[in-house]
This record gives sequence, C-alpha cells and structure tokens, in this order.
Amino acid sequence: MTRDVAEAVTASGAVGGVRDDGITVFRGIPFARPPVGALRFAAPEPPEPWDGVRPATTFGPPPPQSSRLGLAVPETTGDDWLTCNVWTPDPGGTGLPVMVWIYGGAYITGHASAPEYDGTALSRDGVVIVTFNYRVAMEGFGQIEGAPANRGLLDQVAALTWVHDNIAAFGGDPGNVTVFGESAGAGSIAALLAMPSAEGLFHRAIMQSVPGTFFSRPLADDIGAVIAAEALTSLRGDRTAPAANSLEDGRGQSIPPREDLAELTPTHLMRVVDQVIATMADHPRWGRVAHTVTPFSPVVDGDVLPRTPWEAVKAGAARDVPLVLGHNRDEYRLFTAMQGRLTDHQAATALQIFAPDPAAYPAAFPDASPETLYELVLSDWLFRMPTLHLAEAHAAAGGRVHLYELAWQGGPLGACHALDVPLVWGNLTGGIADFLISDTTEAAALSATIRTGWTTFAKTAAPGWPPFDTSQRLTHVLDTTPTTTPYPNSHSRALWSTHTFAPLPLTQDSP
Repeated sequence: MTRDVAEAVTASGAVGGVRDDGITVFRGIPFARPPVGALRFAAPEPPEPWDGVRPATTFGPPPPQSSRLGLAVPETTGDDWLTCNVWTPDPGGTGLPVMVWIYGGAYITGHASAPEYDGTALSRDGVVIVTFNYRVAMEGFGQIEGAPANRGLLDQVAALTWVHDNIAAFGGDPGNVTVFGESAGAGSIAALLAMPSAEGLFHRAIMQSVPGTFFSRPLADDIGAVIAAEALTSLRGDRTAPAANSLEDGRGQSIPPREDLAELTPTHLMRVVDQVIATMADHPRWGRVAHTVTPFSPVVDGDVLPRTPWEAVKAGAARDVPLVLGHNRDEYRLFTAMQGRLTDHQAATALQIFAPDPAAYPAAFPDASPETLYELVLSDWLFRMPTLHLAEAHAAAGGRVHLYELAWQGGPLGACHALDVPLVWGNLTGGIADFLISDTTEAAALSATIRTGWTTFAKTAAPGWPPFDTSQRLTHVLDTTPTTTPYPNSHSRALWSTHTFAPLPLTQDSP
C-alpha cells in the first residue's frame, strides 16, 4: 500500500490530503464557519480563507449528538462542526460523477466521521464521494425566536454550494452531482427537492427509507418552547420568569429568543434535549410525535421549506431530477428489537395511533400476530408508505423514478431499518454492520450489486432496472437474486392509498 500527500486548491485555500492505495482522501475541510458565538443558531456563512496548505487528514469534530438512540456518541472536541470530506480516484482528473452523502439519525444524531461512511469502496467505482456534517437536534432543527428554521437543512445547502464551487479541484463534475442519504438523510433530500435555495445544486437523488415526519410550524414552536423552557430553568433555576422579548406559541408557552438560549453550551442544551426525549409521552398535544424517539424533523415553515416534499413533487418540483427511491421490507424491526418485549396492548394502541383505519390492518393481515401488526403499521407510517407516495408523486408529475425494496434476510433482524447502509457503502464489518449482518459472503455479493446500481445511476441516471410508474408500479427487489416485480406490499399500499403525508399538527389531545 502506498501513502502519499496530495493537494487541492479550494476557493478558501489549499488543502493537503492523503493518497492511500489508489484513492485520495481529504478530511475535515470547512464548508462554513463554525456555528458558535455570534453565529450560534444562525444560517451558515462561508468559511474564512486561509494561507498556505491546510492539513486535511483528520475528520472535523461531530456536531453535538443525542444519546437517546442507544448508539455510541462521539465526543465533540471542537466547534468546527461544519466540515466535509472527499474521496476521489483522480484528483487531477476532470468530469468525474459526484455523490454527496447526507447521513441519518432521526435528526438528533449523526456525523460524517462514522466508519460506516468510509467512501473508499464507492470511490473505486469511478466517482468522487463527499460526506459532511450538519447540525442536528436543537442546534439544527429546533424552533428559536430570531433564528431561521431548518438550520440543519441550510447547512446541507451550504455544503452542496461548496461542492458546486470546489469539486472540480478534486476531479469532480459540478454539473453531475447525485445526493444520496438514508432515513433522516433521505428525509432531508426530500426536503431539498422542495426548497428553492437548493434548486440546481444537485442533478440526481437517491433516497433510502424516506421518513414521513414533517412538522407544522405550531407543533415545532411548541416543542421548541418546551425544550427552551427546560433549558433555561436548568440554567437559571426560575421556571416562572418569562424571557425578554419572547413570543408565544399559541398555547401560552414562552419561546425564548436566540440570545437567551445562546447562554447554554451546546453540551448543556443537548442534555436537556435528551431529558425531553425521555418524557415525550408527557406531551400528548404533540400527537403522533409524542410516541416517537425524536422531537425534531424538518419544519414546513413557509420560508426555508415552503411545503412538504409530497405536495411539492406532485406539483412538479424537481420534475427534471431523476430519482432512486426505496425502503427495507422489515423497517421497524430494528426498533422493536431495541424496545424489547412488546405487549398486545402496545400493539393495539399503535394501530389506533398510526393506522389510517385501525380495523383494516387485522383484516388485511389476518394471520399476523399483534407484534407483526405493530411492526407493519409503524414500518408503513414511518418509512414504507412515505417512500412509495413520493415515488408515485414524482411519476405522476412526469419525473423519472426507480423504486426498490431491500428484502434480503441475511441478518438476525431481516431487512430492517439501516441494513442498507453497510450494503451501499461496502463496509460490511464493524459498527452497525456487526449487529445487522450475519452472512458476510452473501452480503458482499449483494453489496457489490447495490454499489454498481448506485454508481451507475450517478453516471447515467439509470440504476439498471426499469422506471416506476403509477400503473405497473415496477419495483426492484434487492435480495440474493434481485428481481423486478409489481410493488410487493399491495395490502399496505391499498390501506394508505388515500392518506396524505401532511405536516404533523399540534393537537389538543393524543390522536
């Protein structure tokens, strides 16, 4: 293996990366200024230029992370969170397709330095790979008076702008950029399709397990007010003192302004967020959100995000952007495994809360156990049907979309949520792969097939299977032997056929 120093010149200055065995890697390149101090809770600003060659051999620090998903939480050792990383097979070349990854993590966790996002295997297929950090939780998605909504999405726009302006210095083609992402990353890409500020910054998109949770402004305001009140109480010890110049969210909740919350360190604020996540069920007015693991999602605020992705795509937004969309067959099984034993009462309650017609699920799946019905309705509400509906909206608007379902059962949890991540990246050991994959031989073969499909799509806009339409609904089923078939989850599709994934509301009572 050879290891040589390589340089590239960006608009802000030169960076020095490392060439390892044919792939050149640059890590920790700033695409925006650190969002701290006067820039706390602000939209991202371009990075400060530098002189000389800036070392780009280590990842930048992750943004503040929640610990509530049970994942290992890396320590944030600095404030230069908004950095990106580039893997390129030919930094001196020109015109290579570019793939930009947006990580998931329920909008409360995630960072580009996770080992499962190492871009070496994908880059070997002749593409430039970019990963980057964006702000999560309260820093990135919390409603704060005097701060723009959806700051995490604005970070993503800033990163894509950096790619547009600089990727040619790494051998990439700024006119051929594919964004790809999973879970909250796929939801972020769906939002980008509907955001005027993102128009023209990418040309193709791959969305893996699109979540259907987008918040209305009243819901997001109320959640932000509760978190802010708890945070300031923990800081000042006075729950009754109103914040100066604060607004009210319509329920009497005080929404402190940005200057008040800036008194808290990011670590302190994240601890408060985790405390609120632990008591979500105490807020029934948050509706379905009170029964989830995260109080954050993109907010349909009318400005940064004017409308939901389903509404925007149905109206023709991003009609000229080819899409690959897909979900995993057993999405929610990951979360049922994390929850432990499930009671019949919990299963019945889930049908009442999440199903469009609670009685229809047992009728459509008469042989399903209560636990299976629980898994089905939450898989459908959270990931499977939002993904299918977005594909249908894009196809109906005249856009090109290719739908897939990951059905491979090569691990203890079947085709559960996040199984696609190690398969797409080709990193089949370590991290989450050790938990989800048992048969690494089969996994390696399927991973090669998936990587070929993803990188071929980045190069040609065709992943290797027919487009989806609203009549045949052809779906590529990714398994030991991939096949193309009409959409395989016909019962679920019928149950959700008239449902609209509208912004989740603030309610008076639990649904």
